[in-house]
Amino acid sequence: MPVSYEIDTNRGLIHTRCVGPVTLEEVLGHFADLIRDPECPDRLDVLLNLSEITSLPTSDELRAVSSEIGRIRPHVIFGRCAIVTANDAWFGTARMFEVFASNYFHATDVFRTVDEAALWLGSPNVA
Repeated sequence: MPVSYEIDTNRGLIHTRCVGPVTLEEVLGHFADLIRDPECPDRLDVLLNLSEITSLPTSDELRAVSSEIGRIRPHVIFGRCAIVTANDAWFGTARMFEVFASNYFHATDVFRTVDEAALWLGSPNVA
């Protein structure tokens, strides 16, 4: 699957992983699956692992994803979002997504490794 996720209900954390070429429709489908998932709590921090993605979205697609996050807020509210990227193009794209989605997360940051992202998510001092 291009977009998969696991929810750790004890930690209130969703680990979403995107692999290969991923389309906007697949990302929107992920959100539809999430709000139908009986294991989904009403609040989640996000570890978004994009280190294996091979496609790069347009700014309009990033805006569409951000809008979808806003649309599903009655079902789930996202706290912190740690984005993991493997290359410079995605690092910049993730920074752009931060701007578009800033109203829907308590805090967002971009990292080069899952370990760095997990450490940030586990820190009580994240603003």
